[in-house]
Amino acid sequence: MSPQFTKHPLALAAIAAAATSVMAMTATPAGAQPSPAGKYVAGDFHNHSTCSDGSLSLQKKVHKSTAVWGLDWFVQAGHGGSGSRNCTLTEDPSLATPGYPFTNQGPTTTWANSGVTPLGNPGGANMWRWQQLQSFAYPLIENLASNKNLPLFLGLESVVEGHEHTSMAVITGQIPAAIYSTQIAGPSTVLGNANAQAQWTYCFDRGNGADVSRGVSNQWTCDVPGSTISSPASAFWSETGQKLIPSLVPGSTGLGERGHIKTLEAVRWMQANHRFASYYIPAHLERAGPFNPNGNNGFNVEHLRNFNNAAPDVAFGMETQPGHGASSERGEYRPRRNNIAGVPTDSVGGTTYGGTGVYGAVIGGVWDALLGEGRNFWFFASSDWHNRGIFGPDDRRSTLDFEPGEYQKNFTLVKNGTDRLNPQNIVDGLRSGNTWVDSGQLIDRLAFVACTGLSAAQVQALAVAAANDSSAPSAAGCATMGERLTVPSGASVVLAIVARDPQTPSNSPYNFPNPSLLQVGITQPLNLPVLDHVDLIGGLVTGRKTPGAPDYAGAWPSNTDWLRLDGSTATINDVYLPPDPRAGQPVVPAAAKNTSAGIRAVFNRNNWTTVNVGGAPAVAMTHTVTVTQSQYFRLRGTNMPASVPFETDANGNPLPDFFTNAADVNNLRIPCTTVGTNVPPVGGRKPFTGNNINGCPSHLPVVNGVRLSAFDVAAWADLWFYSNPIYIQTEAAPTRAARVARAK
Repeated sequence: MSPQFTKHPLALAAIAAAATSVMAMTATPAGAQPSPAGKYVAGDFHNHSTCSDGSLSLQKKVHKSTAVWGLDWFVQAGHGGSGSRNCTLTEDPSLATPGYPFTNQGPTTTWANSGVTPLGNPGGANMWRWQQLQSFAYPLIENLASNKNLPLFLGLESVVEGHEHTSMAVITGQIPAAIYSTQIAGPSTVLGNANAQAQWTYCFDRGNGADVSRGVSNQWTCDVPGSTISSPASAFWSETGQKLIPSLVPGSTGLGERGHIKTLEAVRWMQANHRFASYYIPAHLERAGPFNPNGNNGFNVEHLRNFNNAAPDVAFGMETQPGHGASSERGEYRPRRNNIAGVPTDSVGGTTYGGTGVYGAVIGGVWDALLGEGRNFWFFASSDWHNRGIFGPDDRRSTLDFEPGEYQKNFTLVKNGTDRLNPQNIVDGLRSGNTWVDSGQLIDRLAFVACTGLSAAQVQALAVAAANDSSAPSAAGCATMGERLTVPSGASVVLAIVARDPQTPSNSPYNFPNPSLLQVGITQPLNLPVLDHVDLIGGLVTGRKTPGAPDYAGAWPSNTDWLRLDGSTATINDVYLPPDPRAGQPVVPAAAKNTSAGIRAVFNRNNWTTVNVGGAPAVAMTHTVTVTQSQYFRLRGTNMPASVPFETDANGNPLPDFFTNAADVNNLRIPCTTVGTNVPPVGGRKPFTGNNINGCPSHLPVVNGVRLSAFDVAAWADLWFYSNPIYIQTEAAPTRAARVARAK
């Protein structure tokens, strides 16, 4: 918690301005008709190419993500800051498009060696990201979208003032429909632009903070409409650069606190200028540790509230299932990852939990706290692709990353009607909250609906029909993910779920038995995961927290206060015990939890039914509740039964990935004992490209003569899906008909 931040006058002004932007919980009048069903389409919005620090050209990454791994949409989102590489160049002739031929200069060729002089101030060999986005990456992404007939656009992994990283985009100007009926033959034939994205990058990205050139010929100014902070009257306004520079702020507040003020201005700029054409989603937000008032580290719950208050149509979620899933530390989360004020400090939670950060993975934690306020605040995942660690880019094995679409996918409902997929309807879909996230191809279709006035059989049939069509259930008196169903107090509501296990090999290159499941006597190939159970999770909605109130702000416990040295954790209900001087105080502060949240039902082969979805078996579940208080329901599912050693607890919750993180081999616990006949060596002449490695691979750590599960094997072993919530809101008048409100 940072009490001095809320006392700073600029901070108070920012939060007061933010509070006026909060949307009402319901906005659709009674009797409104259901909207078109739409289709779920798979995508990824956080990954890296040679435009920043990735190992693949944008051309090759687009090809592999869409043609090989099956993404329906794709966002190029390199780091903010600057870079030296000319990322318009390709690896080989097969990747050439009209206007971008293969030149025998690979994608690591520098701007200087390409004859390009970067702009901006101060000058140098590196190009500021705003120039690269505006003049090089956008023309290339438009060329690829046109010539490959794909819905592609540009975003950014911003380097955040006061925090770490955020996945964001401003799509205004990008990918006009005319590019699909016009020959886009090179930079000279570009029809759209990324000017708005480039301007935001110049104005607000911490990595571009040293440049005060105003984008040279662009002559940008970074004022925010109606703001007294983003104006020449501000204490930290650069007249030369026409933007805020937090280090200019006088007084006692720290760099992180001043940086957060600027970041609030960044999302307010998006809300004011590009309200429905932008998004701002903090990335791997637990990784850099708790918020540091004197540095640039993580995000506490109050910062997420501040963003959502300031820009509810823009800051509508978090990327709490990070990429880097095959890393020696899953997600690159680890104990003592950061140094804050001279103290080695854990990533928040210390590690991931079944590949998900603690904010999203722990029932009753930060995500449930935000949902308990009734916020439109959604769960997302990403690949965060950079490279495969010790393996080359075309090898199927990995000790770091999976390519976009290879392992994780965001399945987002896009209501594009007769239009083709485009950046606007994709961003509208993300904002709606109708997204579910899958890792490792555990499931490939999901329908989730809540209805009143219908029988359980009718609601289940509605969900089955939607799953058959890869759409969302839509009927009068029903709501699905991201929507609010308003019912009279005491109404009966039926929840129905349909999930399809693809029952075909996943993208995993391993077909030997899952070592985690072998511990409990289950023989299941790693590339043929089976859905074990689905949890229906619910919590009460009790209203918005007030900025400055005791339950508005608070940091998740750090270091052994949460993740202990033996790999066990505290719980959200724990209090500190003597002789700790904090004895009696809660370990997790009230601001960061919702103690009403819990598992409401568990579905498995004993109580679900088998149905046909798209010509293949799927499972269907229903649950009926009597609603007397406003609440929400969300889903998660896994291939792990309850009580799998080092993977799940007795209630089926994911345990910390502490026991499969190879950064400290002394913590590894799960043996990988299968000896195969097709186990390619590390460092072979040719990359392994198939999916039939039939024994524990040689890059797994060996301790005391035993090979142990880690890296990509651990990731393919432990799979989870998550849905976004359905809100059910009560009203006192028992005669009113049910109605549905949807996120804008």
